[in-house]
Amino acid sequence: MNAIRHHFSPLQRLLHWVMAICILAMLFIGVGMVSTIMPKYVPLVAIHKTLGTAILVLALIRLVTRFYYGAPALPADLPEPMKLAAELSHYALYALMIGMPLLGWAMLSASAYPVELYGGIYLPAILPQSDSVRTLLWNAHYYLAFAFFALILMHAAAALFHALVRHDGVFEAMAPVPIRDEVTRVEYTAAE
Repeated sequence: MNAIRHHFSPLQRLLHWVMAICILAMLFIGVGMVSTIMPKYVPLVAIHKTLGTAILVLALIRLVTRFYYGAPALPADLPEPMKLAAELSHYALYALMIGMPLLGWAMLSASAYPVELYGGIYLPAILPQSDSVRTLLWNAHYYLAFAFFALILMHAAAALFHALVRHDGVFEAMAPVPIRDEVTRVEYTAAE
């Protein structure tokens, strides 16, 4: 007998919501960094580096938990284009959750700036110093941040669509606290 889950595991939900807060904070800190030359620039950069590293670690943990626990199936009546959009958007979200911190780390390495975390812990450089590579990576990091923000807005809009229009359980599957924790038991015969 196998179980069909209707919700993500508690660990998956916790990682999702902690990362949502971290990523939104990161986006707003990034906007604050590039729009100021005030004394608050230096602490914003320090927070940005540390938070980026935390997001990278959390994203990798989240990826492992996704492989381990899987995900609840989408509703059977969901149109195929919407299923495809959901799948592709999740691939893009994971790529950006992992790629953006790596781009930032590589950009700082190419700039010969150390990535210092709190407590005097430094990450090693992952690229040699190069002004041209630094510029390329800065541009990629900058423009992908806008794409990331747009993708997050679409993700939130889709969640609200499922919660308020379709009422199909997709939102409830990742709600911070499950609304109801249903598990459907499916028996497989020897012929299957």
